[in-house]
Amino acid sequence: EIEATISGHLRHSLSNDLQKDWPCVGDWVVVRDGRAITEILPRRTELSRKDPGGGVREQVLAANIDVLFVVSGLDHDYNSRRLERYLILAAESGARPVVVLNKADLRMDLQDVVRRTEQCAPGVAVVAISALTGWGMEALTTEVKEGQTAALIGSSGSGKSTIANCLLGTRRQETTEVREGDSKGRHTTTRRELFFMPGGWLLMDLPGLRELQLWANPERVDQTFSEIAELALRCRFRDCTHRQEPGCAVRDAGLDPDRLANYRKLQRELAYLERESDIHLAHAQRKKWNAIQKAVRRHPKRK
Repeated sequence: EIEATISGHLRHSLSNDLQKDWPCVGDWVVVRDGRAITEILPRRTELSRKDPGGGVREQVLAANIDVLFVVSGLDHDYNSRRLERYLILAAESGARPVVVLNKADLRMDLQDVVRRTEQCAPGVAVVAISALTGWGMEALTTEVKEGQTAALIGSSGSGKSTIANCLLGTRRQETTEVREGDSKGRHTTTRRELFFMPGGWLLMDLPGLRELQLWANPERVDQTFSEIAELALRCRFRDCTHRQEPGCAVRDAGLDPDRLANYRKLQRELAYLERESDIHLAHAQRKKWNAIQKAVRRHPKRK
């Protein structure tokens, strides 16, 4: 491990670009003289969310992830609707998601919870573990191959740092107790870290996300809600909204009403983001060309 800074040339080339173009955890970079980052190599995958600071901007959380462990604690932290948001995030990133149900020792109805989770995450591996006791942890290591990179993502208090410590076999990450009333946790992990694991793979421990605004293509909703998308193909009308139209295969299928409502909500959210992104991009382009035109007027061509 070494400490390095961004070279002046790279900093200048990035100065007017988007925040997403700056180095982030998981990036492969070219380092000169062991101290200066001169180049960021192309990313295979990119985990992003909408910048919670406001505006229409992408915030890259990590890069080059092969397996994304979406962690949910089986206490008050468990929320099927939030899991669906994380799965859209994973689909957009290009990483393979694995849902990790931590704190399995707290549930007497574990099999039922796993079954319900599999229904809201079709085609996605669901693993139940107890990082505190070590139960089921071997199932996680079988999901990652040697040379790959995995990441832990989830809300504060879900047990990500405890999982990292258990996989490492040592206490590397600080952990704290969650509140009994709502199982909320403090931001024990406040920075993104990368660990080399005994099995020859890399693990990222990402800080808990209190706010998860999506940054994804609207098509990712259909990918995550695949059973609804398949049913929609059988609707009588191609532009069916699955509300009041006659011959709607989605409405008549007897789906979980909460899941269907979340499907509609996420569709609206990403459609709005797409419209706002187009407006933001058009505004940035106009601002750029206005600046160029002003510069040309200030420096007329010599005759």
